[in-house]
Amino acid sequence: MKRRAAAWAVTALLGVSTLTADAADAQRVDDLPTAGRVASPAPTPFGPGERMDYQVKLGVANVGNGHMQVHGIESIRGNQAYHVSMGIKGGLRFVARVDNLFESWMDVETLASHRFVQDQDELRTQRHRQFDFFHSERRFERADGEESGRMITNRPLDDISFVYYARTLPLVVGETYTLNNYFRPDRNPVVIRVLRKDRIDVPAGTFNTIVIQPVIKTRGLFSEGGEAEIHFSDDNRRIMVYMRSRVPGMNLSLHLRDYTPGRPLRSFSASAATAPSRSN
Repeated sequence: MKRRAAAWAVTALLGVSTLTADAADAQRVDDLPTAGRVASPAPTPFGPGERMDYQVKLGVANVGNGHMQVHGIESIRGNQAYHVSMGIKGGLRFVARVDNLFESWMDVETLASHRFVQDQDELRTQRHRQFDFFHSERRFERADGEESGRMITNRPLDDISFVYYARTLPLVVGETYTLNNYFRPDRNPVVIRVLRKDRIDVPAGTFNTIVIQPVIKTRGLFSEGGEAEIHFSDDNRRIMVYMRSRVPGMNLSLHLRDYTPGRPLRSFSASAATAPSRSN
């Protein structure tokens, strides 16, 4: 049972993604120096070039490495989008090995997701799925044709864009933000509770943080029973310094090891951040 729980824990680190966009549909503009090519970029604490590297632990055991990264800006069906990712590689010897990656393409102006990809290689499972979101039609479609459906929002979020979007919220201690933006209607609402402020030591140093508890009606790190917590740096960078989630029998955690800043297209101020609209 312990080995089974450990295997589940490692595979639950991430459940998803890596796909390179078609060359004709995804022209990189990683060297974009300003917002000149984007009409009205949203203010964000992140930008092209940002990367966070993590030490991953299961209980007290080091089990691998993780990352979050803003690769650049790409065009998805004519829309400029941040290409962001979150990945994990590692596992426990003789128990479980994973090499998983989530990827999302977030609109530069609205931060809504245009595309979400899951790429899993874990235990005996290999899975690759790409979801595309058509905002004006409020529908999603899987690239292999196996699934499609209606969305209740024209600004959808997925598992990874949701984390990046959370960094742009006011994050006032005691507040709860309820979002109906997850692309699968039955997984809504997504709830973000702002629990407290804290000070935490990680390999990258000591940080003052804002602690949030995200809840999505889905399996994985942010499931309702996982009691996940994310520590964002309490400054205008909103770095994800630490994350933990409760999995069967143990704690799973990511500890920031290294941070490379990006180049935001429009400066972000935490004091000027606005609460999410309920109208979408």
